[in-house]
Amino acid sequence: MKYYSTNKTAPKVDFEKALMQGQAPDKGLYLPEEIPVLPKELIESFKDMEYHEIAYHVAKSFLKGLVDDESLKYITKDAYDFDVPLEHVYQRKYVMRLDLGPTASFKDFAARMMARLMQYFLKKSKEKLLILVATSGDTGSAIANAYYGLENINVVVLFPEDEVSLRQRKQMTTLQKNISVLALDGKFDDCQALVKRAFSDSELDSLDLSSANSINFGRLLPQTVYYFYSYAKLAKANEEIIFSIPSGNFGDMMGAIIAGRMGLPIERLVISTNENDEFPNFLETGIYNKIEPSKACLSSAMNVGHPSNLARLVDFYGGQLDEVGKLNEPADMEAMRKDIYSISITDDETKRTITDAFKKYKLILEPHGSVGWQGLQKYIEQTGNGADKLYISVETAHPAKFPEQVTELTGIDPKLPPSLQGIEEKPESFEKMKVDYSEFKAYLINKFSEK
Repeated sequence: MKYYSTNKTAPKVDFEKALMQGQAPDKGLYLPEEIPVLPKELIESFKDMEYHEIAYHVAKSFLKGLVDDESLKYITKDAYDFDVPLEHVYQRKYVMRLDLGPTASFKDFAARMMARLMQYFLKKSKEKLLILVATSGDTGSAIANAYYGLENINVVVLFPEDEVSLRQRKQMTTLQKNISVLALDGKFDDCQALVKRAFSDSELDSLDLSSANSINFGRLLPQTVYYFYSYAKLAKANEEIIFSIPSGNFGDMMGAIIAGRMGLPIERLVISTNENDEFPNFLETGIYNKIEPSKACLSSAMNVGHPSNLARLVDFYGGQLDEVGKLNEPADMEAMRKDIYSISITDDETKRTITDAFKKYKLILEPHGSVGWQGLQKYIEQTGNGADKLYISVETAHPAKFPEQVTELTGIDPKLPPSLQGIEEKPESFEKMKVDYSEFKAYLINKFSEK
């Protein structure tokens, strides 16, 4: 299976190259030429499988000939040693909690499998990597923890200094060893822009740079699995499902899009954003205008004014969007609207939803999950879909990562999962940096050149 760039000028590569390289040399994002379709019988058999077994079958369809079966079974079992609760709320409405991994975030699902796949290939090639990660919150901690202590891999995480919670920051800054952390005096989009520029800088080729953001297809492949898992555990025979996904950089959404193309019977996706509403506006008008700078909202990990993965979505619908947000070829917007409903949720609505969900259902949500849940409620109101349909709203982070908001709005201090216990007392190590590419480049060269 070959992978091409959404910018269409880079050479095609195999999965290993796409994984290790992250971003294509023409600044596009890699996509497979064909999406493998899983047999209906296999999807139906998932109902009797554990999560790691489903992950093995889904990943195998992309990795034939690259990773042997026994190694792949070990990788998936080692990556997924935690629960994936499907919490019933009312009627056939559920919340899928992707918050019980090592960093209490859905990013653990992608990061842990991707780290193990990279380690598998690096052991065979005896090469090294320097991974650059821009984060608006949960990605950095998930990547840092997934790669912590791995041989032949160093990680540099960039985050906007004023837009992550204390616990999010400490999950990155208390590790050290092969993990380096930079706090920038800017926005997530500034962090992402520095990372993307470094990838296309030929003077940094000797550092063997790679990406663990959702610009890397290795992040998207694992994110298809939990859609298959939740469907298998809750759906009736031949039933279609509706997912509501709180979205920032759109990696989680692309996991669902790919799962649908692989044969998962998805009726529609509800894509809920915070006040960074560039995508709902694009879906409505067909005109794309990124938001610069992105707006700082309660759902901090979704403070993205130009989602990288939008280039992949546009490509799937026949268009072409480049890395700076220029729409060079229009997408089939009617087909996109048929598959996707999108809405922007304000901070006031986010707060109100946290309060109301707890009062009505004893459902504890944090800001990101609240955006997804409120988007689903609005979709149900507007479409009039009945109680017999299956809906799953995705909760992407543990409420204990946002204790101030949750306690203020519900009166409940969410219990810390084991991964967060004692983290406030751990010593930190990170550097502060201006949004300046020359300074960032010098930092990389001085710290990582032939050490």
